[in-house]
Amino acid sequence: MTIKENSAVSFHYTLTDDEGQQLDSSAGKEPLAYLHGAGNIIPGLENAMTGKSVGDSMTVAVSAAEGYGEVQSELIQEVPREAFQGVDSIEIGMQFEAQTGQGGSVPVTVTAVSDEVVTVDGNHPLAGKNLNFDVTIEEIRDATEEELEHGHVHGPGGHKH
Repeated sequence: MTIKENSAVSFHYTLTDDEGQQLDSSAGKEPLAYLHGAGNIIPGLENAMTGKSVGDSMTVAVSAAEGYGEVQSELIQEVPREAFQGVDSIEIGMQFEAQTGQGGSVPVTVTAVSDEVVTVDGNHPLAGKNLNFDVTIEEIRDATEEELEHGHVHGPGGHKH
């Protein structure tokens, strides 16, 4: 069986940046499970996995555009320090939930702090970065009707209800 639309796929991976620094890995854990074609993983990796079989290993270079996207400057904002009332110490790297104009929220990371202003970035931490995956396909099966309805894999390595 090969990976195609609506396949439930499990794979092990190691993710590195262009400098070779390891960013994430499934080593020592359950393989990552996803529903192929449902947008559960970044587009560049999902596209590269189409047609692969159990046991296949590959290295996939994913451009920023096919990964977490390019950095969007409009998601970087300077916020008055007063907006952080109740937070005694604000440090670079801290994460907060910012309210959107549509009533939702978006995670932001503090990138700079001064006495008057806190700079926050709403981009994904891997936005603007090329990503390199070493992947080994562990399992492929047809997704169940329930998985197709929910848009994700259930069970080991996948979503548990």
